[in-house]
Amino acid sequence: MNRLQDRLALVTGASAGIGAATARALAAEGAEVLLLARRIDRLEALAAELPRARCLAVDVRDAAALAHALEGEPVDLVVLNAGMARGADPIQVGSAEDSAEVVETNILGVLNTMHATLPAMLERGHGDVVFMGSVAGRWVYPGGAVYCATKHAVRALYEGARQDAAGSGLRFTTIDPGMVQTEFSDVRFRGDDDRVRSVYQGVTPLTPEDVADALLYAVTRPAHVNIGEIVLWASAQASCTVVTRD
Repeated sequence: MNRLQDRLALVTGASAGIGAATARALAAEGAEVLLLARRIDRLEALAAELPRARCLAVDVRDAAALAHALEGEPVDLVVLNAGMARGADPIQVGSAEDSAEVVETNILGVLNTMHATLPAMLERGHGDVVFMGSVAGRWVYPGGAVYCATKHAVRALYEGARQDAAGSGLRFTTIDPGMVQTEFSDVRFRGDDDRVRSVYQGVTPLTPEDVADALLYAVTRPAHVNIGEIVLWASAQASCTVVTRD
């Protein structure tokens, strides 16, 4: 339908999972897409599928590199998707290095991307900023304190940005999914296959395409409509800790 024909979209964390699915969904609607992530091989493979896509091999934790890569790009649709978790240990036994990596990626990465894109978007007076949050930004679960803290921070940034940019013409949305089958658990548990399988065992989780579809709905509404918050659960998931398994 080409509802995004004249849009330039930036998707962070575009090399896999929700980011890659989102890039495909936006491209299918006619958007030109900037694919941003660290793994250039993954980005190039994805770009080869899409009619108008460019690759930016950048770590969102590197503010200077991010600002340089996006300088002069008239982005008007930003998907703040890059994020990760490490482990599921109680906070008292978790690794300080793991905590720092999660905080820097999930919070500073979002801030760095906003600093690199928002000023120009505000000058132009239109555009969409989509935060990829999580139900972990609404509820805390055992073993998830650090990850949940970062997603609570992302929710605060969403709410703060809406107020700071009120009347600007920009729209702000947070997409907060529950259990989605991506590489998230592989990264969290460092490829421990048994632990990864246990997350999704006996459950039909959300897919990255489910999340991308919700995002696409939000950014294709008429200009006077701002879909602020979307929470997605797998049907088998009643909360962060209550999951019905076959």
